[in-house]
Amino acid sequence: MLREEAVRGCRGCGDQYRVTERQIERALAAFGSEPERLVPDDVYESRLAACRACEKLADGVTCMACGCIVRVAAKLREKSCPLPGGGRWTQV
Repeated sequence: MLREEAVRGCRGCGDQYRVTERQIERALAAFGSEPERLVPDDVYESRLAACRACEKLADGVTCMACGCIVRVAAKLREKSCPLPGGGRWTQV
């Protein structure tokens, strides 16, 4: 069922709520002035790889466990994977 939802996208959201690549890039750029809030690039890539392998990833963008945009959340030091048991991300 979750894999089917991931293909279709979020059941609660219509196309008008889809996040565009431009919006994601703008969100990531907004944190450029606060480098202390960001994880190093190697940690970021590791987190993204964990998300890509997760059955809760919808449309390659949204975490179905918490609703975050994974490319933005994975970059932020204060964020953690919302899955029970410590999640899939290594902590910084």
